[in-house]
Parts: sequence; structure tokens; C-alpha cells
Amino acid sequence: MTGEPLSATERSRMRAFFQVLGNTLVANVTSSFLWFALTFWAYLETENVLATSIIGGSYMLLVAVFGVVFGALVDHMKKKAVMVLSSVITLATYLGAGAVYLAFPESQLIDWGRPWFWCFAGLILVGGVVENLRNIALSTTVTLLVPSDRRDRANGLVGTVQGVAFMVTSVFSGLSVGLLGMGWTVVIAVAATAVALTHLLFVTIPERGVVPAGETATPALTFRGAIPAVRRVPGLLALILFTTINNLVGGVFMALMDPYGLTLFSVEIWGVVLAVTGTGFIVGGALVAARGLGRNPVRTLLLVNVGVAVLGMTFAIREWWWLYALGIFVFMMIMPIAEAAEQTIIQRVVPFHTQGRVFGFAASVESAASPISAYLIGPIAQFGLIPFMRTDAGERSFGWLLGGGEARGIALAFVAASAVLLVLVLVAFASPQYRRLSRAFAEATPPEPEGDDHDGPRQTREGPADSESSTGPVIPCTRDHTAQLGGTA
Repeated sequence: MTGEPLSATERSRMRAFFQVLGNTLVANVTSSFLWFALTFWAYLETENVLATSIIGGSYMLLVAVFGVVFGALVDHMKKKAVMVLSSVITLATYLGAGAVYLAFPESQLIDWGRPWFWCFAGLILVGGVVENLRNIALSTTVTLLVPSDRRDRANGLVGTVQGVAFMVTSVFSGLSVGLLGMGWTVVIAVAATAVALTHLLFVTIPERGVVPAGETATPALTFRGAIPAVRRVPGLLALILFTTINNLVGGVFMALMDPYGLTLFSVEIWGVVLAVTGTGFIVGGALVAARGLGRNPVRTLLLVNVGVAVLGMTFAIREWWWLYALGIFVFMMIMPIAEAAEQTIIQRVVPFHTQGRVFGFAASVESAASPISAYLIGPIAQFGLIPFMRTDAGERSFGWLLGGGEARGIALAFVAASAVLLVLVLVAFASPQYRRLSRAFAEATPPEPEGDDHDGPRQTREGPADSESSTGPVIPCTRDHTAQLGGTA
């Protein structure tokens, strides 16, 4: 990352950031590895998109339910303690999943109409969901450890790490399920989680203490503790609501992308395809790390969504494997840009001591939409679109657009969802909330963690680091304002 020369304290903090980032890479690889494996295994054994849509929807539902709680924990605990807690819970759930797998023959376990299938899948889901606690902590750790003029690039590195995790896990998940089976896949996940937890115990994150939860003015474990922090920034709530609607459309892709890919490829080849196309995550994250997000990340975020909409209407328009693979690569390349843009906006316009609950609130609200569409699109696709597109009437109605093939019903769902997304983005561009948030970002002074040890005030291209000198809409990081927002110092 480029920027002004760093002081000794800042160099030390950057080293800590890279250690946390490396540890997060191992943790994300592990949770993604087992999550991909579960999805592949469930679809291959049941051959039913309804099962995979329920699994995917349940994951997003749990993220939505616990997002605010996770955010409050991040604000009320030290960041390392949060990450350790996340790893411990994940390890425990994976051990539980292994015990369930050993307790039943796989021929019985795979019966998705029986409770033990959902017990096995549920434990893996909980372990993956708790990883979001670590990811929220990582977003605030960027603010804690990285100088303000380098945070957009640091967020790009976070996207690169996610891309590496996706690339590695997609190929190994397919190979592991195909060659070793689900049992050994769980064993690998347990071992890797234990390694990550052990390493994390030796990582040092320089951080001052936090105010106990009882000293806050509002109950931060509820939405009441997060909404005031969001509403203090003009246009931020509108951005979160836009992303929520966006995720309503995204749930369609979450539920159907793997079934579509497994129609075109064997599970082993599909894992390799995801690994190769997963390099798009790395490319996108590297672009952000090298060039930043421009002067207005809000505009960048909406432009990325225009690209996603256009892509979704074209990458399955014909049942050509190379078109689908190319589309996934481009999709993965632009997603880290969107993620980095949203994180950079929040890290700049929200005071550090309330960022955890704002990130958690955003995760809860945004994720709540995906289960709705995922749960709906599963039965709609399985019992409606897929059979319809295999009839003469379906071919006459949409054959000119989608061509022929086995998965034209899924392709129709992609096109319809993407068209809705495109309309939403165009409406967002024309809204006054877009202009307000853009103005708020331009005028805000980047917040610094209160009470940090610095060698002195550090001037950056974005303005002074001392948040108390801010003339923008961001409130100073003082204990009085903390109590007003229900936050912690």
C-alpha cells in the first residue's frame, strides 16, 4: 500500500494488522471449505435444489438474526477476545458435526427428511455463521490498526484474502467430497480450525480497554443500540436499505448458482472451475489495494451493482460452460470492490466506538433479505420454472432468449432477478439519499480510535486524524456522544 511514511507506532500496528489478516485467511479458508463441501454433498446426494436453498437461506437467516448481537459484542469486547470466542465456538460446532456424522451411517444421514440430516447441517451452519463475528471484528480492526488514508486499500487486501480463501476452498471442497467423502472433510475442517485458534492466541492486537456494557445509555444488544449510530449519518440508512433489497435479488443467485454449475460440470470439475474463477476475487481486491476506490466510494458501489445486473442477465443466457465460467470470474472480480466500498464508507463516516454495531446492524438487515428469496426461489425453481422450461410452451415463450438445455429454468430466474436489480440501482442513482451520503463522505474527517497511542497527530490527504477537529457530519469520539448513541469508548 502506498501513502505517507509511517511512524514507528503505525508500522507496529500495520504488522499486527497483517498478522490478523493472515489468521483470518486460515479461518475463512476452513469455514468456506466445510460450507462448500456441505452444499456440494447435499445437492449430489439429494439431487434437489430445495435442500440447498434451505441450507443457504438458513445461513443468511442466522446471519441476520445474530448480526446486531455480533456487532454489539465487537464494540463491548477487545477485538482479539472476539476473534478467539468466534474460533472456539466454530471448533465446538465442527466437533459436534463430526460426532453426528459418526453416529449415523451416511445412507441414513443423507435423508434430508430426517432430523439428523438437519442437525448435521445445522452445526456446520452455526460454525460458519459465527465466523461473521470475526469478520465484523476484522472490519473494525482496519480502523483500529490502519492509518485513515490507507483504509480503502486495506479493505482491498481483505477482499484479496477472501478471494484466496474462495479459490482454495472451492477446489479442495469438490475434491474432498468427491475423493475422500464428507467424513474426512469434517476432520480436515476441525484440524484447521484448531490450528487457527492456536495461532490466534499468540497474535497481539494493540488496543485500549472498552467501557463495560452496563455503562451504555441504550441496550446495544438490540436494534435500539444500533439505529441511532446509523441515523447520525445522512444517507447511510438508505444505503443499508438499498443493499438489503439488493440482497433480496442476490438470494436467487445464492440458491441456484451451485445447482446450475453442477448441471454443467461434475463436482470435481465444478470445484476446479470455482477455484479458477475465484482468482477474480484476488484481482478485484488487488485493484482496490493498488488504486483505491476513487473520490466517491458511494458512486463506485452503485456502479458495481450496475455491472452485476448486466452480468446476471447474460452469463447464463446460453448453456455454454465457458460463458458461465467467464461470468462468474467477472462477478467475483467486482464483488470485492463493492465490499471494500461499503466498508470504507462506514469506517469513515461512523465513529470507531460504534462501528461494530453499525457493521452488525448492516449485516443483520442486509442478510435478512437473502433467506426470503432463497427459500422462495427453491420451490419456485424446482416445481415451477425448471419443469416449465422443459415443456414446449416454455421453449416457445423464452427459447429465443435462453436457448435450449437442461437448466433453462434456472437461467430464467437469473435473468428476471438481474432485471429487477438493474431497476433498483437506477432508482438509487436518482435518489436524494445518494447525494446526501456522497456529500457526508466527502465532508467527514476519518475517525481515529479514542485514546490510541500515536507518535503525534498524523495529517493525511483526507484531513487531520483527530476526530474532534471534524467539521463534517461525524460526531466526535467522546464519552458523552458514546452514551448518547449507546456505544462504548
